[in-house]
Amino acid sequence: MTTDPPRGAAVIGQAGGPTAVINQSLVGVVEGLRAGGLVGRVLGARHGVRGMVDDRFVDLTDTPDAALDRVARTPSAALGSTRDKPDEAYCERIFDRLRAREVRYFFYIGGNDSADTCRIVNEVSNAAGYELRCFHVPKTIDNDLIENDHTPGYPSAARFVAHAFTGDNLDNASLGGVKINIVMGRHAGFLTAASALARRREDDGPHLIYLPERDFDPARFVADVDRVYSKLGRCLVAVSEGIHNAAGEPISALMSGLNECDAHGNVQLSGSGALGDWLANLIRVELTPAGGKPLRVRADTFGYLQRCYPDPSPVDQREARAVGRTAAEVALLGDLDGSVAIRRVRSAPYECRFELERLSAVAGKTRVMPEEFLDGEHGVTPAFLDYARPLVGDLAVVERL
Repeated sequence: MTTDPPRGAAVIGQAGGPTAVINQSLVGVVEGLRAGGLVGRVLGARHGVRGMVDDRFVDLTDTPDAALDRVARTPSAALGSTRDKPDEAYCERIFDRLRAREVRYFFYIGGNDSADTCRIVNEVSNAAGYELRCFHVPKTIDNDLIENDHTPGYPSAARFVAHAFTGDNLDNASLGGVKINIVMGRHAGFLTAASALARRREDDGPHLIYLPERDFDPARFVADVDRVYSKLGRCLVAVSEGIHNAAGEPISALMSGLNECDAHGNVQLSGSGALGDWLANLIRVELTPAGGKPLRVRADTFGYLQRCYPDPSPVDQREARAVGRTAAEVALLGDLDGSVAIRRVRSAPYECRFELERLSAVAGKTRVMPEEFLDGEHGVTPAFLDYARPLVGDLAVVERL
């Protein structure tokens, strides 16, 4: 449904985990609004919906283009982010604040919970008979938004993971032993799977990749590592933080003994090295021969390092800017609400397009790795590599003697 666009102010917010390109989307929205010429004031909400209810905004209306471009190229959320998950009562407070400032356009940059916030605010404004155009701008390094080929933030984080494993594979090849790296990804294994881009030769790691789309069996894990180590004298392993047992219980939560939940009701998996330490100790205990020298095993947890590393994918930068600009353009053309989605046209040469989906199609839903990307219990297929390569950009060139 489209109508003539109203004149009024616009508010932009950022939510969830920051990324290397989330500010590209922020600036894209500002650029799109400026080009439309219908919005008087453009306001940035400090720390997302929290800033909206606390009436804390920064005026972006007259920010120079050069300054905006520098912000766009800076990682992390320039406006500040939030983990608040608003319910209807919270969204009513947001709406009251926006209406008091004569806001007619609301843009929220974030994941599926941010899409849900847009949906609820939109419903509240409709019930009040007030035209407030609400648009979700996608963002998540987990790449878990449905209706999208991929999401802004993922290509840059995947680039980091590929480079980190490239270096770690060379380290592991030099000294041997077992190395385990824990990568972000609660339900979707896209980011952990990107570690496979580090493979240049047949014996390159990661040799084993464990994703949340498959049940994790500790005994099978030990046998897998033993098989690779016996053959190569080393083993590099990529493990998603969201791996779970056959009952669906997160291994990380079970091993750490932590039951702390975030504002979205999710058991917190990041911020602890417990999973890596537990897996390393499991290998050390099970594979060290009786009376023999302890196996050399180390584990690292990438944690927040993946999110804002200042070496973004060129594709990611362009697309993050474009989804923000697209959201502004469709709002000014007459659309009342929606979520901007990235659709792939082809992989070689790479091309995508941007389409508008209903908020209800994206809000609160989670996308996972499709079966055609999964190879057995601990690997990914060439189809995934073909999917991911165009997104991350050229990777570091390495050579071995």
